[in-house]
Amino acid sequence: MSNRIYNILFHTHTISGIIISALLYIIFFTGSIAFLRDEISAWEHNKPIEENYFNTIDFDRSLKKLEENKNLYGRDITYSHRYFEREVNVSMTPSKDSSLTDENSGRLSNYLFMDMDSFEKKDYQSNYSLGEFFYRLHFFAQLNFFGRSGYLLAGLVAFFFLFAIITGVLVHWKKIISNFYTFRPMAKWKTIWTDAHVALGIIGLPYQFIFAVTGCYLMIGYMVMLPPVESYLFPDEPGEIANILNLEEEVDNMEFTYTPIQKDFSINHFAGKILKKWPDLKLSKLKIINYGDANMYVQLSGSPGFDENLLDRASQTYRIADAKLIAEKSIDSPTSYAQGTFNLLRRLHYGDYGGYGLKLIYLVLGFVTCFVILSGVYIWLVARNKKSVSKSKRTFNNWLVTIYTSVCLSLLPITAIIFIVMKVFGESYVADTGGVRKDLIYQVFFWGWLILSILFTIKRDNHFTNKTCLVLGSILGMLVPVANGVITGNWIWISLQKGYTQIFVVDVFWVLLSLTAFFAVLRISKKTKASAA
Repeated sequence: MSNRIYNILFHTHTISGIIISALLYIIFFTGSIAFLRDEISAWEHNKPIEENYFNTIDFDRSLKKLEENKNLYGRDITYSHRYFEREVNVSMTPSKDSSLTDENSGRLSNYLFMDMDSFEKKDYQSNYSLGEFFYRLHFFAQLNFFGRSGYLLAGLVAFFFLFAIITGVLVHWKKIISNFYTFRPMAKWKTIWTDAHVALGIIGLPYQFIFAVTGCYLMIGYMVMLPPVESYLFPDEPGEIANILNLEEEVDNMEFTYTPIQKDFSINHFAGKILKKWPDLKLSKLKIINYGDANMYVQLSGSPGFDENLLDRASQTYRIADAKLIAEKSIDSPTSYAQGTFNLLRRLHYGDYGGYGLKLIYLVLGFVTCFVILSGVYIWLVARNKKSVSKSKRTFNNWLVTIYTSVCLSLLPITAIIFIVMKVFGESYVADTGGVRKDLIYQVFFWGWLILSILFTIKRDNHFTNKTCLVLGSILGMLVPVANGVITGNWIWISLQKGYTQIFVVDVFWVLLSLTAFFAVLRISKKTKASAA
């Protein structure tokens, strides 16, 4: 590689990394926490659930609850269990019988979440949780001020991240092996940052590459570009690409007949039939078409579990009137290229195909990537903090890194704070003020994050910011399981005894994260004392 090409790659790697560093740090930090989205929701609401929960739902009883305040005749009703929690998404279309009108229309009426133990109904705002918050913040959904502007921003960050990975590998290619085994903990800070940046960057390289590619696809390809591409390719067939990716077999002749069905029926019966054929199937979706009509159908679908099969799903469609199986897609049936590619990229990004062992690996690599990002910023600062660089440029660089450090590192203490606040005050806030959980999360997290960022920026001491955030994060993090134990009585050992795996995992996560932060503080203090001596 010529010096000219090397310099071009080096500078483009550096510039692309600096431009996206703070945003990328936020994506990986919140994304790492979002790996425990389902566990966090169960912890926050104190609602642990058993394995294969969707298989145990009493659909007949839930339909009766829905009928208490709404006429379901002629509607298409869908139950979907996208996340592993007791609240199942229930969506309904307007009735196909034009003589019926909705007395109670609106979001709660036709799109809601139902607790399948208590059959309590909530809308999206009322069901909002910390798990959902960090999952959405991971791809900047809160910044969708102009259409899908937040999604586009996240997609662009993923694209530049992919670019930074490729140029970084090319820059370090000749010394990639020797540099990996080089670590000088007693050297000056610039050397430590450089050694750690290279070594940890290489360790997390496959993980980072997977997330860059899948992030580009999911955010730019699927969320941003899919609608205009679909409107161009299928101008007269809206939703056609969704049909191409559809995992259930399509059935013809499902027209609404305006004739009520003349026999009693049980949706649970049909759920039992598909589970009898495939006992290991994990149901995740149930759709009722033309509810209460003579031409009424039920579609059920699921998978054997992503830890056993990444791509394939199974589905059955029954006609209710004669209980006849109309269509079926077996687990062994071939999966189309479009479906297989889409499912594979999602599974690789979500990391939900290997149990808690894989989640732990993803978590660790996610936080390691945060360190790689921050160390890269410090290397950039030290390399440009020279007398040959003008004072104005050095001042700008110092302010830039100070702001980056304040924004990024203050995420740890404010995350611990919001966990404590929602556990202690979440339920009372809703009960006493009539507000929704989403408002409380937004107010505490974003205002608290802003205040901490401003204070650390004014202090203008990166070492102080680093050490203070780690100390606050470790102390407040230890208080998270304490708050849970005090409020719910589910202390770590009690959750373990009762088999509340989800609650136990969240508490242990905070204990381990706090201990890691505390250990990092000790190492920083020792290194600082050694440097001073």
